[in-house]
Amino acid sequence: MTKFKLWVVDDEESIRTICRSALEDYFTIETFPNGSEALLALNSEKPDLIITDIKMPGLSGLELLQKVSERYPDLPTIVITAHSDIDNALSAYKGGAFEYLAKPFDVDTIKALAMKAVKNSETISRDIDDSSFKQSSRIIGQATSMQNVYRAIGKISNSDITVLIRGESGTGKELIAQAVHENSLRKDKPFVAINVAAIPHELLESELFGHEKGAFTGAQAQRIGRFEQALGGTLFLDEIGDMHPELQTRLLRVLSSQEFYRVGGHKPIKSDVRIIAATNQSIEELIKTAKFREDLYHRLNVFKLELPPLRKRKEDIPALISYFLSTAANELNTEHKRISDETITLLKNFDWPGNIRQLENTCRYLTVMSASSVISVDDLPQDIFTEKEKENIILSESDNWQKTLENHIREKIVSDKDAIKKINIEFEKILIDESLRATNGIKLEAAKLLGWGRNTLARKAKNVS
Repeated sequence: MTKFKLWVVDDEESIRTICRSALEDYFTIETFPNGSEALLALNSEKPDLIITDIKMPGLSGLELLQKVSERYPDLPTIVITAHSDIDNALSAYKGGAFEYLAKPFDVDTIKALAMKAVKNSETISRDIDDSSFKQSSRIIGQATSMQNVYRAIGKISNSDITVLIRGESGTGKELIAQAVHENSLRKDKPFVAINVAAIPHELLESELFGHEKGAFTGAQAQRIGRFEQALGGTLFLDEIGDMHPELQTRLLRVLSSQEFYRVGGHKPIKSDVRIIAATNQSIEELIKTAKFREDLYHRLNVFKLELPPLRKRKEDIPALISYFLSTAANELNTEHKRISDETITLLKNFDWPGNIRQLENTCRYLTVMSASSVISVDDLPQDIFTEKEKENIILSESDNWQKTLENHIREKIVSDKDAIKKINIEFEKILIDESLRATNGIKLEAAKLLGWGRNTLARKAKNVS
């Protein structure tokens, strides 16, 4: 069997080794420690697939992706990164990547993606225009569930496909809708949002479609509706599950015919609008109770985006807190506050029923109410935790020192390849210092306590000093 030719480009030897081990049964593999060497090799041969890291010394993975795309538009590329966020994901897809994958990745996942890439390379669309790429730095998250969201946005960025965003209240549905619009072919046209639940159903028809002068009592002038305001762009229908059945019928007709009439009007208006809808309800349950039209649901649910609640992505809470505290300080023109580790621990253990919106509001409260430059446990509002809950969580976390150390290592190793070595030095220094303290500075006794010889203690103490 003739094997496909695969290039793995990554400055981490461990990643190159993992990819080789996982894929060598299916591919002839060549590895490169940086993008420049891979680009040079491209002058003399062409692989069937490239797997590349984003952040590397010298030529970055995205720069390599662009140059590869210019030479071989049909060559599939899988982008991997330890610094995963929506901007990297969207940049990768915008540059023509077949797929985007966050580190650490599952071996079976990279294997499946690699095989899929070489079998479907002819379907890859490459359209590089970094100058027009709109950053989405307000969307923060490293959790696996958020990586799925980033990939989804990247894949639909160059299409007009109708999107249904599902998620609990406060999970950032409108922010995601804006990101979809800002990275679409309609990005230069309006993004118009309307909360269906916030408008009485008897007024919603006029809000959506507009009305002619005299169409009803009080209609003293012609009014342009949201559909018309959004022509050429994107219309975001938030809380679509609350739409009155009569209006559901009207909306379905517009989606089917691609035209609408103002209330009281007789001239059809072309509906050149991309629809993004959102709901925090179970549409399936609404259908069962005849509160939502099934045919409309299928019209809206062409591409489904599921947003995770904050309680299922708690690893993102520290980064979100940092962002919201900084934003609040800038907006309120006040001191930038820091937050204690204990307080972070408490906030990570809260379930956040109001999701990101609740966390943002809490950060605003803390920015205003904390008297110190460092936000402490005592500054937290009473509706977050009772005093007893605070005490129990802190004690529980402090007792579980292994988990604390594990989380520390996991966070550090993502951004620093030498983290293990540094942490090991730090840990040995603590062990030595505390052992000497416990034995009143008697080195022989400290060495026995550590299970080391005296010479070993002396050598290690010198190394960590």
